[in-house]
Amino acid sequence: MDKTALIVGASGIMGSNLARELLAQGWTTYGLARRPKSDIAGLHPVAADLLAPSSLTTALAEIAPTHVFLTSWLRHDTEAENIRVNGAMVRNLLAALAPKHSVQHVALVTGLKHYLGPFESYARAGALPPTPLREEMPRLPVDNFYYAQEDEVYAAAARDGFTWSIHRPHTVIGLAVGNLMNLGTTLAVYASICKETGRPFQWPGSGAQWNGLSDVTDARVIAKQLVWAATTEAARNEAFNIVNGDYFRWSWLWPRLAAWFGVEAVGFDGTMHPLEAEMANDAPIWQEIATRHHLAEPDLRQLASAWHTDLDLGRPIEVMTDMSKSRQAGFHVYQRTEDSFFDLFAQLRAERLIP
Repeated sequence: MDKTALIVGASGIMGSNLARELLAQGWTTYGLARRPKSDIAGLHPVAADLLAPSSLTTALAEIAPTHVFLTSWLRHDTEAENIRVNGAMVRNLLAALAPKHSVQHVALVTGLKHYLGPFESYARAGALPPTPLREEMPRLPVDNFYYAQEDEVYAAAARDGFTWSIHRPHTVIGLAVGNLMNLGTTLAVYASICKETGRPFQWPGSGAQWNGLSDVTDARVIAKQLVWAATTEAARNEAFNIVNGDYFRWSWLWPRLAAWFGVEAVGFDGTMHPLEAEMANDAPIWQEIATRHHLAEPDLRQLASAWHTDLDLGRPIEVMTDMSKSRQAGFHVYQRTEDSFFDLFAQLRAERLIP
């Protein structure tokens, strides 16, 4: 049977890589957004507002997806608003698709904040889970929009009879412009500014992150897991962690990232140096760099998400993610993390996004 995918967030880090993976495997693939991009060959853009049911009904009138991939969310100032808005987005989309009776599987991407807590109470001391993080760990006793999104998927699955999968990546490394959570590109831009200005490439985060074990998720790896789970019986109605499969220490990786850019690496010196402060006055500098090197994006805000990078690198604990569950179910994709960063840096340079 022909497979038709609908990706929510097809222009983001995860969605764009997923679109390319699906198209390479011969899927008919639609990308839904309020202002969809059409820069991926073969991807059919769908313009709709997930918070406007009538908009969805109109936009999806002639589309009957067999598989739905939810890779996008909207950030608001409070977790209560995050829950209200992001829950409604999932609910509205699945309700609009329900009369078609075409959906066989829905995949939802959330993340490790499932275990570590939402932005308002993220990784607070005294409520930190043991690592490695495992899928069977119970929900935290706090409001979390990830839980609200999951519950909307569960309710729609019970109503409409489709299967589901939940995917929990760590920090996602991949190319996307204008993304709110983009550690890899943020570090590339920061290193480029350090190179151009002669500043040291200063570790911004905590001692626990500098010295502890960590992992990340290559966007290409989560794309493969999403397709695997959508087409594998053993993966139905399950939640899966998804990371590259290796562990590293930032104290090991940081000098290697610096060497790629030819800048001086400075490690943890007993004090945190958040990138929000370090890069607070760098927008004019980046514009000058972009002009001098004929870069494609002169707006620093479209490339760097210092706030989220600080959130990741400033945690008071090491963070490791267990991958046993999906390995046992048959997913064996592995990616070396050092290469994830270097591949991204080379792609950013090829796309004229960094000098």
